[in-house]
Amino acid sequence: MTFRISIGPRIRKSPYFDATVAAGVTDMTIYNHMYMPTGFGDFEAEYRRLTETVALWDVAAERQVQITGPDAARLVQMLAPRDISKMKVGQGRYALLSDATGKLINDPVLLKLAEDRFWFSIADSDMEYWVGGVATALGLDVEVTEPDVSPLAIQGPNAPLVVADLFGDWIRDLRYFAFRETELDGIPLILARSGWSKQAGFEIYLMDGTRGTELWDRVMSAGLPHGIGPGSPNVVERTEGDLLSWGTDTRPDANVFELGLGDFVNLDMAPDFIGKDALKRIRAEGPKRRRVGLFIDPPVLAPAEHNWTVRGPDGDPAGTVSIAVPSIRLERNIAIALINVAQAGIGNRLVVETPEGPRDAEVTGLPFIQPG
Repeated sequence: MTFRISIGPRIRKSPYFDATVAAGVTDMTIYNHMYMPTGFGDFEAEYRRLTETVALWDVAAERQVQITGPDAARLVQMLAPRDISKMKVGQGRYALLSDATGKLINDPVLLKLAEDRFWFSIADSDMEYWVGGVATALGLDVEVTEPDVSPLAIQGPNAPLVVADLFGDWIRDLRYFAFRETELDGIPLILARSGWSKQAGFEIYLMDGTRGTELWDRVMSAGLPHGIGPGSPNVVERTEGDLLSWGTDTRPDANVFELGLGDFVNLDMAPDFIGKDALKRIRAEGPKRRRVGLFIDPPVLAPAEHNWTVRGPDGDPAGTVSIAVPSIRLERNIAIALINVAQAGIGNRLVVETPEGPRDAEVTGLPFIQPG
């Protein structure tokens, strides 16, 4: 079946839209009210570039929520479950935002640009409204806006070579999630050591949306000797490496402990934050579900387009598969699922209700493939 997504002003184009069309984009999704490429016509070639050479991704839909003003740090601390008091300008951190019940509502990267200026680089949800609402409710002296900032990702083993050719060898000293404000041929940007893959990678935060095609072409030209080509966030690589996809892997009521992300939450620090009491209670009681991997028996499955029910040997519901794909490197069906703790032991046999009928599956640990 083929269908079209209508192009119109209600859904925004990224600054790299025209460049991706010229590069042969064939598939797009809607993410944060923007068109985002998801394929360029040869999925395996795109996967091989990501895992063996280097890929260039339009991830402008990874929008920024900017917080500025005298109370900016206070608001960020109220939202983020990590102590930001020692966070330095130029540092980023993974920040898991919860509501008052402890439910995970986004998993952005937090960037500190100044003592009174922060960005949340968000997943697919309207966090500007949430952040602005909290600021208003607390009566804080801040401004919450969406800046003219559009990330472009360079991901893959050869990414450091491309980025060094563009900016210089100083990029090799950037620690993961660290960033520096700089420019390229007069194009204002921030360069960050980050990206949504388990490969080496960087993200360029373009700060002038009129220069998207110029930046895309400049990076592509520098990357040609290193095997660069267009790509997009890769569903197989991220499943093999166990990268959380907020909205895909997170059930409507999922919390950080069920998702195996408790190390990114500091419940024992002095500062308060939204959801702290609820998460303390969840930690004390223990999570009811656990995020696990599944090996699903052959034959090869088509990638999951929606959640699949998982059942125990007795036929009772045991959980839900959020993503299932045929692994290119492992050459077998793999899946990520949220499973009742009693059924989540490694080696347990379960049954997955797929569109092609029930399939036997075995619980395994995550990630399926270790980085490097």
